[in-house]
Amino acid sequence: MSAEGFRTLADQLRSWPDARLSRLLLARPDLATPAPHDSGQLASRAATRSSLLRALDQLTRLELCVLDALVVAGQTTRAELVSIVHADPAATTAALEHLTDLALVWDSPTGPRALSGVAEGLAGGPGAGVSGLRTRSPEPMAAEVVAQRLDELSAPARTLLEHVLDHGGEATTGTSRHTVTPAEAATPAEELLARRLLVPRGGGSVVLPGEVGLVLRGGRTTTDRVDDVPALPTVERSAAMVDKVAAGAAFEAVRRVELLLDHWGTHPPAALRSGGLAVRDLRAASVLLHVDETTTALLVETASAAGLLATGHAAEGEAAWLPTDELDRWSTRSPAERWWVLARAWWDSNRLPGLVGTRDPAGKTWNALAPELSGVHQVETRQLTLRELAALPPGQVLASGTGLPALVARVAWLRPRRPRTRADQVAWAVGEAEALGVGGLGGLASYARALAGGDETAAGVAALDALVPAPVDHVLLQADLTAVAPGPLESTLAKRLQLLADVESRGGATVYRFTSSSVRRALDTGWSAVEVHDFISSVSRTPVPQPLTYLVDDTARTFGSIRVGHAEAFLRADDEAALSEVLHHPRAASLGLRRIAPTVLVSTTPLDVLLPRLRELGAAPVVEGPDGTVRVARPDQLRARTPRDRRPEGLRAARGSATVSAVVTAVRAGDRAASSRPAGAGQALSPSGSLAALREAVETGASVLIGYVDNHGTRSERVVDPRSVEGGTLTAHDHRADDLRSFAVHRITSVAPVAP
Repeated sequence: MSAEGFRTLADQLRSWPDARLSRLLLARPDLATPAPHDSGQLASRAATRSSLLRALDQLTRLELCVLDALVVAGQTTRAELVSIVHADPAATTAALEHLTDLALVWDSPTGPRALSGVAEGLAGGPGAGVSGLRTRSPEPMAAEVVAQRLDELSAPARTLLEHVLDHGGEATTGTSRHTVTPAEAATPAEELLARRLLVPRGGGSVVLPGEVGLVLRGGRTTTDRVDDVPALPTVERSAAMVDKVAAGAAFEAVRRVELLLDHWGTHPPAALRSGGLAVRDLRAASVLLHVDETTTALLVETASAAGLLATGHAAEGEAAWLPTDELDRWSTRSPAERWWVLARAWWDSNRLPGLVGTRDPAGKTWNALAPELSGVHQVETRQLTLRELAALPPGQVLASGTGLPALVARVAWLRPRRPRTRADQVAWAVGEAEALGVGGLGGLASYARALAGGDETAAGVAALDALVPAPVDHVLLQADLTAVAPGPLESTLAKRLQLLADVESRGGATVYRFTSSSVRRALDTGWSAVEVHDFISSVSRTPVPQPLTYLVDDTARTFGSIRVGHAEAFLRADDEAALSEVLHHPRAASLGLRRIAPTVLVSTTPLDVLLPRLRELGAAPVVEGPDGTVRVARPDQLRARTPRDRRPEGLRAARGSATVSAVVTAVRAGDRAASSRPAGAGQALSPSGSLAALREAVETGASVLIGYVDNHGTRSERVVDPRSVEGGTLTAHDHRADDLRSFAVHRITSVAPVAP
């Protein structure tokens, strides 16, 4: 490909939605390092090989088979290539064009050729698009000649030849003679060697030429068709039913994430030294959310990916998993908007929550949130799986039982070079999608198609808003001291009600129960009895039952009658009988109580231990400050800083575009430097000679090509526009970096003019 062709390819990168910089490196390996240094050449080869393997990983089985056929055929034409690939000619031609666009195939004067290194990069068996055939000989036998010689073989020799073909095309001959005529052949191996159907390679080994393998397979590189995409068995299921099931799961996922993070805001779990979440904390979270540990791990990992959970410092200063300040903003959004944040984070996450609870090769249990719990192919496998679900006809979902294995086979055809855990990753993608409400019943929800198709957020949010129930702002009080929420409560109302009452059951209608302990919990945070009555009456659509009024008044009447301070701790009350009752209680002997005044007791028990013990005795004490005022015991909401890598999607796209622009600028600068290089090796200059040449370029305003050696000893050539030369430093506009840079004059080895 010409230099102009390379520039055209680089310009097209900006318009390709799935482009990778590795494709540019495939076409221009000299970009991996700017100088032809020995270490630079090694780095360039490594970068080129890595880019080549990444490009091969993105190919389908058909495209890999076309590449394999090019390697087997060697020098060939397009027509011959189409004839030896066992696929529809139109599909083979389209695959060849795609490979040419990716710079994996280039057009030579005699026909298409595979890029250097492709043959080494192709690995695996027929499932990975590798036929197992050797490259044809430089002067191959005609197919008719090969067929004639095959007809001359005995049955054992034919069987031996097919065995060699099926096992890699290479074998050893043992004691068989390599130079015999067909008439002298005494063994099956000698029959094959005499007719050049096996060719000696040295060291006693022989190979089966590619032209022989093609004839044995009927003129094709494979015996099976390679363009047959596995079909997905489906059953009829209305889109409305799928949407309803998925919307219910989406609402539950949002509710559980909010519930878990609210709980961890006051009772954060400790972070392991390895950075993960302890097994006991994951198990406790599962009990809290009433789901299995696998689903809990998925919700925790999704919350972390969405920037709602991160490591921070708890009240005691130890590392813990805490909600971030982003949670406060996230909680104010509608349920559909909150779900979209979670779904989008899961869609782009490379985490593997499906491994949580299993053991690694060393026998260690995988912990949720562990840094190493990620996979390089997880994102693509998940997105590819869901896009296949999105491509199902309307009203069709995967068949139960056979649908998932067929989906695994489809993904295996689309990406044959993926890891051995592909089947697990596809199954995880489908299961996680149903747990998060992205899909349901084996299909993809209509509102999630915006996620799979990369559409605007508003499309998915609006579709989900029409399916989830609207938040309600009231409850229905019952005479048995319970309150029933007839739907999902508003976030603020739900948090206040959970402080005043205990959640008894969840579901479509949440049931809250009022107890003396729950009312005292609200009083502990600073509520007064009047505020409790006003709140209950304002949120209830039914009259407040008399038992609930009595419960609040009785709890408030005894609340604060005893005030606790430090002596280690002291107890004070205006009612001497109340203190006497506590002092002489049979279970108060271990508290170390002592009366120092008719209305004051002191204790040797620390305050944080004394308070719960007194409440177990039936008292309702409050904490008194040094000035005699009451201190409330509201738990502080803890937050961690939002991770920096949660940049807006637009910013990430802008940075990616800037990176591509920088690479294109470097390509063009390298082309200009190559075209401006003198025919000879160039003349080394002394520092004074460099100064004179550079000062002349500054005065004339001309561009020059300089040879420069950096601090690491790497030499490069750069086209620059000198601006000034002062103090042994050249200040010039560097065409490669497209920026103003400084160069040490004593490191400049050559200076040559550049044609305008």
